[in-house]
Amino acid sequence: MAQQNNHQEEREEFLYKLRHSTAHVMAGVVLEMFPEGKIAIGPPIENGFYYDFDLPRPLTPEDLQKIEERMREVIAADYPFERRVISPEEARELFRDQPYKLELIEDILNSGTDEYGEGAGGSPELTTYRHDAFEDLCRGPHLESTGQIPVDGFKLLNVAGAYWRGDERRPMLQRIYGTAWPSKEELDRYLAWLEEVERRDHRRLGRELDLFSISPELGGGLILWHPKGGMVRKIAEDFCRAEHEKAGYDFVYSPHIGRAALWQTSGHLDFFRENMYAPIEIEGQEYYLKPMNCPFHILIYKSRLRSYRDLPLRFAEWGTVYRYERGGVLHGLLRVRGFTQDDAHIFCRPDQMPEEIDKVLNFCLHILRSFGFTEFNAYLSTRPEKAVGDEAQWRDAEAALQTALERAGISFKIDEGGGAFYGPKIDLKINDALGREWQLSTIQFDFNLPERFDLTYIGEDGKEHRPYMIHRALLGSMERFFGVLIEHYAGAFPVWLAPVQVQLIPIADRHVEYAEQVAERLRDAGLRVEVNRSAERMQAKIRDAQLQKIPYMLIVGDRESENGTVAVRLRTGEDKGAMPVERFLEMTRQAIERKALL
Repeated sequence: MAQQNNHQEEREEFLYKLRHSTAHVMAGVVLEMFPEGKIAIGPPIENGFYYDFDLPRPLTPEDLQKIEERMREVIAADYPFERRVISPEEARELFRDQPYKLELIEDILNSGTDEYGEGAGGSPELTTYRHDAFEDLCRGPHLESTGQIPVDGFKLLNVAGAYWRGDERRPMLQRIYGTAWPSKEELDRYLAWLEEVERRDHRRLGRELDLFSISPELGGGLILWHPKGGMVRKIAEDFCRAEHEKAGYDFVYSPHIGRAALWQTSGHLDFFRENMYAPIEIEGQEYYLKPMNCPFHILIYKSRLRSYRDLPLRFAEWGTVYRYERGGVLHGLLRVRGFTQDDAHIFCRPDQMPEEIDKVLNFCLHILRSFGFTEFNAYLSTRPEKAVGDEAQWRDAEAALQTALERAGISFKIDEGGGAFYGPKIDLKINDALGREWQLSTIQFDFNLPERFDLTYIGEDGKEHRPYMIHRALLGSMERFFGVLIEHYAGAFPVWLAPVQVQLIPIADRHVEYAEQVAERLRDAGLRVEVNRSAERMQAKIRDAQLQKIPYMLIVGDRESENGTVAVRLRTGEDKGAMPVERFLEMTRQAIERKALL
């Protein structure tokens, strides 16, 4: 295992150097093509790299091809990467025509660190790396020379806009994304994977399958759920609500706005204000759109005196919240400004806490598995240097979280000191069909809000005691979860989730009446059914249903009408042949009960 870990670390180190070096080669070529261009930052990232440029004109796909061709010439020339330590005066002179670099230099000198991945990396020392005629402010490391970059192992992928330092008030730059691998075979595998990612992109599938839209009239980050997307959401929520009731949760509802005093008490105005929308004035009072549901659940708890016999209390809500996200980070359903959290808050006694953690973790796993996710990774974040709550509370909470993970048999990593100041947490992540990791469930202790709101219960001894408070988001937000779900299944949802489960396809107009009779029988049995009454040919109807990823197509003609049967085709193209309607119903019932794809 140690040897395997060492090999993995060596590979990751090489990939970092490879991608960093390839990024520098690309940047040198871009400035060679555009001598008046300005250069910003260019770090390695997961599976690749990028560089930001301020150029006199927009780049085209043809430009990227020319840049690649010139990069191969630079690689073949085998220029060494040379590191230099330079003084502030040398740095200012070297980059006198590069305003973005000059800004970074001053930040490094003033703060001793550089959050953008270039420069001294925690030390005020200024370093550069040079190859051929290109020299950039950089902390490294790099390969020994350009010749170590495989000429057929890299690819420039696309150009996107990026605000300087992520600030929409700053200049918009052109960001060139690229990828680099040790061999052509690995590059080809990665490019094929990217094609599959593109095929599954929830934004494209959302349009094609008529699931949701984002209207310019509303502005970015606000989602319109169409009937089919709304149906998937309803099915998912109905299932989750029923499971919550079985698990002992009580449903609550809370308003969308609250007075400023509430958010002052909760600390949101002090610590979260930049993510909150501007206040709304009502009768001389300031109100804010809620960024979180927790203060409202706390008020429900405080609405009456609580006894130790009342606990645990588990309040659940599908609560819509609003957070200000900059336009540059919005991304379909995955990063939005208004979203609905499947929030829950558990209030319990200290002696109940370990069992509650066990229950909530297993509940999260049960729900996620029901939606078809089977691979999990967990991250346990522990007490940071600055924290509220006494150390005994933290030790007990951390021990309960770790014990629950061990009992559940889930692979997890401990993030020492990575917890929020108000409590330790578990972040539960799933791997989708392409192996990508997604953050969904969180189980978070909070030692802060019970103090801020002075939460108490009357113990068996007749005295006031402070309850434990546990935040729990299971699917995270319905918007983000739906985006993940679309991409995981490439829009071909399991039968139980499919917005339309069955489409009846009459071969000719004279078969429509029989198709409607069968549809009515299936609807009575609880299936979601539609009849294709269009004038298109049968094969075109089948093709359209497959493109809409409807699980079952039932073709009916003279033979089926006479025999009381249906000819069953699956969205995969498989032909199941003719069968009685009752037999088809039994087949679909079994698929739904198993939560199967078909």
